[in-house]
Amino acid sequence: MADIEYEITDRISPEEYMEFRRLVGWREFPLEQAETGLSNSAFLCCFRKDDKPIALGRVIWDGGYVVYIADVIVHPEYQGNGLGRAVMEQIMAQIRAWLKPGYKVMVSLMSAKGKEPFYNKFGFVNRPDEHFGCGMCQWMEG
Repeated sequence: MADIEYEITDRISPEEYMEFRRLVGWREFPLEQAETGLSNSAFLCCFRKDDKPIALGRVIWDGGYVVYIADVIVHPEYQGNGLGRAVMEQIMAQIRAWLKPGYKVMVSLMSAKGKEPFYNKFGFVNRPDEHFGCGMCQWMEG
């Protein structure tokens, strides 16, 4: 990784989060929703340089067997420097730390198009395959 000095925190404001989403071309929604989602995250790691967010990871866990990696975002100015890998290492270490002996969890995520090889490096499999059907999603609006 390039020599980028950063600190890892467990905080990001809804405004910073929505700006991250804008920067990478993801769908936006009201700040109230962002605040609720962030506060209900089971794990959040925000990499900050000069107190500004440069990378983010966010995980949702039901406390049972379902873990969902909701966000892996790297500020466009810092992409290609290994920050995505560092975020995923933090996330995977946290998930392993949650596991009690004998526990099993299904860790899922929705990869951005073309980013599948990045997640394959962390043991994720592409769907569909011989065991799993196609992943699916839907946006709903009120």
